[in-house]
Amino acid sequence: MFDDDNEPKFFSERPEWEDVVPLEQYENMAPLAPIMYTPEYKDATNYFRAIAKSGEKSARVLELTEAVIRMNPGHYSAWQYRYETLLATSSSLTTELALMDELAVKYLKSYQVWHHRRLLQTLIRKPVPELAFITRSLAEDSKNYHTWSYRQWLLGYFNDENELWTGELDFVDEILAKDVRNNSAWHHRYFVVWASGVRDGDQDRERVLRRELTFVKQSISLAPNNASAWNYLRGVLQSQKIPFETLAAFVKPYSELFDPSVTDIIDVDNPRPSSTAQLPCAAAIEFLADVYEEQSKEEGERGAEGRLKAIELWKSLANEHDTIRKNYWEYRIREILAANKPKA
Repeated sequence: MFDDDNEPKFFSERPEWEDVVPLEQYENMAPLAPIMYTPEYKDATNYFRAIAKSGEKSARVLELTEAVIRMNPGHYSAWQYRYETLLATSSSLTTELALMDELAVKYLKSYQVWHHRRLLQTLIRKPVPELAFITRSLAEDSKNYHTWSYRQWLLGYFNDENELWTGELDFVDEILAKDVRNNSAWHHRYFVVWASGVRDGDQDRERVLRRELTFVKQSISLAPNNASAWNYLRGVLQSQKIPFETLAAFVKPYSELFDPSVTDIIDVDNPRPSSTAQLPCAAAIEFLADVYEEQSKEEGERGAEGRLKAIELWKSLANEHDTIRKNYWEYRIREILAANKPKA
């Protein structure tokens, strides 16, 4: 009944809580299917409901809410009440942040722990050390949505060009060098380069475009079946309003079986797949099909040719290369045929 430091596990056994009457969750009720909480959790939440009802905000409330949170890091009400108590008691926010260093890593996938950290930072306003903390957190789970989301919030909220943004692209490069398939890192790269304003040194957007296209092409050549890189490529082209057709020459070798007869010439602009690549690549076939679908909207023979090629590629996806989405590809075929059906 006692933990390691001889503190009673149950708040009902602690003398300092004798003045509080715990409030049962199902007071005066007999639910058909009650949730089977552990005795420790039931005890702590009974006391939490009691202090929340009375409105008490004190040092012991911080102890109580920490106990509840450690047993259930998703308890939104405990987090909110804890934050309000911190402010009401003028407690040390840096001490609280140190506690969050432990809890955020321990409960990486809890939205509430990261939201609480945001609230603290809006008051502490020391974002730079947070970058190092985020790096440690990503070492535990390099793709955790909440960690990346918090980093983007930090950069955008404080928006310090010299202290925060400097080196951010290098940081993403390091993450992708370790795992080129890290979709979260690719998403963050798009945020840094295209969705958060123009950073110092990147005012020449044509140069930035060339750099990013070179980077994503090289990444695709290393791992052709990496959907994250293909999505990034599409995102860049769409955001900059560049027709997919301009990259058809680069994409085509990835949509076919490897041809050993082709001379292996190093082309930085259009790197070719290696002999060990798993080809054809479904993402490349889909990309080319989109090129031909756009072509199909033109008049005359070129439009008809684009329609036939798009249908051919979608059929190959449906029947061979991406059969899990067979229904989707067949839908695309029906759509293009209906769009080009002769009017009565």
